[in-house]
Amino acid sequence: MSTPRHPDARPARISVALTAPARRALFGLAAATAATAAAVAAVAVSIVPARAADRELNLYSARHYQTDEALYQDFTRTTGIRINRIEAGDEALLERLRSEGAKSPADVLLLVDAARLWRAQIDGLFQPVKSRTLETRIPAHLRGKDDGRGSEWFAISTRARVIVYNRQTVAPDTVRNYEDLANPALKGKVCTRSGAHPYMLSLIGAMSEHLGEAGAQQWASGVVANFARPPRGGDTDQIKAVASGECGVALTNTYYLVRMMRSDSPDDKAAVAKIGVVWPNQASWGTHVNISGGGVLKNAPHREAAIAFMEYLASDSAQIYLANGNNEWPVVKTAVARNPALEALGPFKADDLPIASIGRAQITAAKIIDRVGWR
Repeated sequence: MSTPRHPDARPARISVALTAPARRALFGLAAATAATAAAVAAVAVSIVPARAADRELNLYSARHYQTDEALYQDFTRTTGIRINRIEAGDEALLERLRSEGAKSPADVLLLVDAARLWRAQIDGLFQPVKSRTLETRIPAHLRGKDDGRGSEWFAISTRARVIVYNRQTVAPDTVRNYEDLANPALKGKVCTRSGAHPYMLSLIGAMSEHLGEAGAQQWASGVVANFARPPRGGDTDQIKAVASGECGVALTNTYYLVRMMRSDSPDDKAAVAKIGVVWPNQASWGTHVNISGGGVLKNAPHREAAIAFMEYLASDSAQIYLANGNNEWPVVKTAVARNPALEALGPFKADDLPIASIGRAQITAAKIIDRVGWR
């Protein structure tokens, strides 16, 4: 793996008119790693031809999954464009781009949550892209708002945030909706990760879009009142805590759950056997969906190659590979991923709230967790 050259620079300082916990919620972002895989088929949609000078692409990616390696190799075979990449946590990449400024060598940035994409957008890191391929293949609610010049970012895969419950202590009919987590009947049974984590900020932001700020704050206060313990750990930790009986109910992204379902570990198999899964809000707006996505950076030195890469990621073959590599769903309707464990969860109604509006709701969400003490 080769890396683009970049200038040494001190990290930029950021000032936001929020309290310290809210600032941590907006800027304290993390990353993840995953497993291995093989090569993919050739790209199935047209790709913008790159200019002779654009025979390389500098990629900053928070999707540091080894499964993506073959995807990058296939792009190079298909287009002749070599990829140089840097992989790091979302916030580390955002801070690096702020420091590099106009001298940044990066062409494309890939991030793994709506909250992080919104952060990059309001920092002015992306540039709008007008692409018929991206506009026709990626649904409007899964890309940034287009003011006529094109969207600044595009989803490349989706995941859902579901409720898991202990089969022995919680009846599934009592947790059919996100709102139910605030029901006093669940006092001492709810577990979550920190409200300041981007996955939670996105959900709380979505709740504020549906319920209004006051309604979302009342809901969040009820959830906090029902905590079985202070928030800690990641989504996998929440699943295991429910299985052990420490918690009665918790929230998790689907891909963490499916990893455990596909695991060969006896402990993981035993944990999965003790929990049930609910697709929340099927009778109302649908289950909250989040994304992994990216965009062309404002100062991209290889703009045409960057657009070609984003269009490649919207091809059926790349979409299937991206989805299968991390137990997610494609964003393109014609791309059908086959994942028996994911399919075992059954069909569901997804919330079609525009991801861009969830991103904009991050400030509201950060204020809410600060007010109710969802640390």
